[in-house]
Amino acid sequence: MRDLALRHVARFATSRGKLLAYLNRKLRERGWGGERPADPETLADHFVDLHYIDDAGYAAMKSASLARRGYGARRVEEELRAAGIAQSDREQADAQTRRDAWSAADRFARRKRLGPYAVGPLDPRQREKAIAAFLRAGHDYALARRWVDAAPGQEMVEEE
Repeated sequence: MRDLALRHVARFATSRGKLLAYLNRKLRERGWGGERPADPETLADHFVDLHYIDDAGYAAMKSASLARRGYGARRVEEELRAAGIAQSDREQADAQTRRDAWSAADRFARRKRLGPYAVGPLDPRQREKAIAAFLRAGHDYALARRWVDAAPGQEMVEEE
């Protein structure tokens, strides 16, 4: 099991929670034939002690990656929670997400060709769909409405 965990940690950026989920899944799939009972918790803790796994670093890396793809704070929080990142390890990532909220919304609007990046104005039904897309991406309603309601070609300025 140690070799399996080492191979996984070497190949993928992972969190303690994701490593545990992986090891438990492998135990279910393959079974365990060792003399002592399998203990993935201890193995994961050992990897944390060796600094093979850094949940705070993983959270910062993952939140920056999601922000570059245009996702908002709620979506980032959901991803980190799903990865098993504790709240104490998310502080730096949360601060970074709040700082990058405007640029993430800009990237999302550019990628989806909404607001100032749209070809033409949206009809009411398209507008609602665009706002829903912003909300699914994790942005708050006020920010989504501001971007979607912007005229094509309009210069967007971040509010303080």
